[in-house]
Amino acid sequence: MKRRTLILGGMAGATALGWALKPEEAGSNHAPYFVQASAALDSAGLAKPTLIVDREMLLANINTLTSHIGDRFNYRIVAKSLPSLPLLQTVMEESGSNRLMLFHQPFLNEVATQLPDADILMGKPMPVSAVDNFYRNLGSTNFDPAQQLRWLVDTPERTQQYVEFAKANNQALKVCIELDVGLHRGGVRNNAQLVAILDILEASSQVSFAGFMGYEPHVVKVPGDPIKYRDKAMATYTHYVDLAKTHLGNAWPADVLLNAGGSPTYQLYDEGNFPFNELAAGSCLVKPTDFDLPSLADHQPASYIATPVLKRLDTLEIPGIDLGAVQTWWNPNRSQTFFTYGGYWKAVPESPRGLSTNPLFGRSTNQEMLNGSNRINLQPDDWVFLRPTQSEFVFLQFGDIAVMNRGTIEAMWPVFQESA
Repeated sequence: MKRRTLILGGMAGATALGWALKPEEAGSNHAPYFVQASAALDSAGLAKPTLIVDREMLLANINTLTSHIGDRFNYRIVAKSLPSLPLLQTVMEESGSNRLMLFHQPFLNEVATQLPDADILMGKPMPVSAVDNFYRNLGSTNFDPAQQLRWLVDTPERTQQYVEFAKANNQALKVCIELDVGLHRGGVRNNAQLVAILDILEASSQVSFAGFMGYEPHVVKVPGDPIKYRDKAMATYTHYVDLAKTHLGNAWPADVLLNAGGSPTYQLYDEGNFPFNELAAGSCLVKPTDFDLPSLADHQPASYIATPVLKRLDTLEIPGIDLGAVQTWWNPNRSQTFFTYGGYWKAVPESPRGLSTNPLFGRSTNQEMLNGSNRINLQPDDWVFLRPTQSEFVFLQFGDIAVMNRGTIEAMWPVFQESA
């Protein structure tokens, strides 16, 4: 083959490959669900970025979760993923569980005051000053921390701090011990650490051992077989339970709390024998995009961010060296420009289909640029919908949650406040 023929053939192949990579037009207008949601928001007089929870989808997800857990384990509701008292109350009523997992001292104070029948496990070790803040800010309530609250400790040093706090303040504390079962984010990692913590607790008359927590979301996220990683994590959990039982003897609590699981993993325990007695989950009930996992295929998205369109341009213009025309030529999904009320949330555009942020223009918390194809018919004051990537922080950014039920905004639920 002649050299010129070879070169021309290579160029033709590269050109063909380039055109094969050219994006196809993906835009479409709102599906009927989002047409209905838009009308519901308009009817409610809303006109700012709003967090929506679909009550029907929420209840369906609660039913899915409880059908998996059944009576095999107790269910603990992860409050950081559902940071609203009415939202938590709904989940508690529908699931039949009063068990909550809290991660933030001000929210702990709010729950202790407003949900005095709750049984609470702290989901992360707190600085001892946060423990002090909780008791100093605990107002009039029927909540009894000595019986209804279990703090979490992870090291002998923190355990000793809690013991000294309890003695100085004449408080009775229950503590669970965090175990590292493979996540490697802290917690007991060897026998010596566990024995040291247990010895400190046995020597205290005011701080008592109440159980373990072993969180293992890594088992569905690391490469490989999740069952293999699950079994390895549970073997570690079992080892520490056996060690503690042997070490404590008759002091092993009759009502010991052995917590595990999370939204990504709870369905891995539908069958088999495991060392824990309760599973925790929360995010799967509203299903942000980070939880679009095979292990949660039977859960449905139940939360959206809705925000109005402020401006529409039928072109794409980039300040300075204007590459908007080039972007549009290459990608038909950048033919139009929309600026929204707010933006830069932990979220991805959901409806209309085919919207995306522009990497050259950049992100904005004030007026976010979204591009879309000419198939999208959005006008100023119309709504754009995004799916949160997580719930725990995002839900706190919009004020009251708009609760949608069958095409109507039926309630506005306040979120947790930094009040203590």
